[in-house]
Formats: sequence, C-alpha cells, structure tokens
Amino acid sequence: MRKLLIAAAATLALGGCASPTSDQLHFTPAADNHNITLNETKSVALTTKDIRTAQYLALVKKNEDKALPIHAKENVRIAFGNALQEVLTTQGFEINGDSSNQIQLEVQEALVRVTSSTFSNQMQAKVTLTVTAETPSGKFVKTYSGSAKAENSMGASNEQIEHVINHVSKLVLNEIANDVELIDYMEENFK
Repeated sequence: MRKLLIAAAATLALGGCASPTSDQLHFTPAADNHNITLNETKSVALTTKDIRTAQYLALVKKNEDKALPIHAKENVRIAFGNALQEVLTTQGFEINGDSSNQIQLEVQEALVRVTSSTFSNQMQAKVTLTVTAETPSGKFVKTYSGSAKAENSMGASNEQIEHVINHVSKLVLNEIANDVELIDYMEENFK
C-alpha cells in the first residue's frame, strides 16, 4: 500500500511538472488612430500568415527557473487579421476574397519576454508585421515594427503582460493605418 501511494504521488508530481499552464493571455490587437480614408471605395482580398517559429505570446522566466511559455486565448494570426480588416474597412476598402487587389499580413514576431523575480520584473515586447499590397502589375512590401519595455517592483501578472503586448500591437497597427506611402500605393494601383 505504501509503495502504491509513493508511486501515485510521484506520478502526480511529475505529471504536474510536465503539464502546461492553463493561464492564457487575452490578446486584442486594434488600431485606434486611423485618419486616412480613400477618395473612392476599392475592393481588396486580405490574407494572413503567421511565420513565427513559436506560437506562444509571452516567455516568462522566474529567477533561475526554466522559461515558461504563455499562449494567447485568441489565434494571433486571426486577431491581427481582424484588426487590419477593421482598419481597411474604416478607410473605405471593401473586403472581397475574389478581388485581384491582394493584401497579405505576415506576423513575423509577437512576443513579450518577461524576467521576473519576487520583487521586480522586466518586460520587453516586440511586434513585427509585414504588409504586402499586390496587384497584377506589381507589389509594395513594407515591414512595421514596434517595441516597448516595462518594469515594476512586483512580479509580472498576466494583465500586465497583456497590456504591454496589446499596446505594442496597437502602435504597429496605427503605423500601418497611417502609412501614407502604403495608402497612396493602394489608391493609385488598386482598381
């Protein structure tokens, strides 16, 4: 009986070490500053691609422990795609999968690195997105990137991590939304 209890306790302990955390981040990227609108409505097909090597949104390292990945509740590729679609429709574009005007959003990086101890934490967030606007006659490719650092005197909470990654995502989406060069290309070349 005693051996059975020891075996059961060891199984539970090892199983607990191998289990991923159930904590997930609420990821809600959105632009809040898009002042440019088209003179006339143009249709566009929007596609998204996530080329990140790892699918987690945060990597938390506490003291000397192994780094713990934390995933988003939402699909990062879809969340960025929905945010860009909102920007485009607000600017006067009509999303149409059959359009010869193509916009591809590529998620290259979306990550918060957290170094945390009992009494302090440091967060470094980076978001890198590439937008390709393509027509049968040519294409425009541009990479947009944003980063932020944050520190505080207590350990990092999921809410703090969410705030940092959502804030950096907003900055990058605002940069895309207000890129005169991109908008001019689409306005001149999209039929």
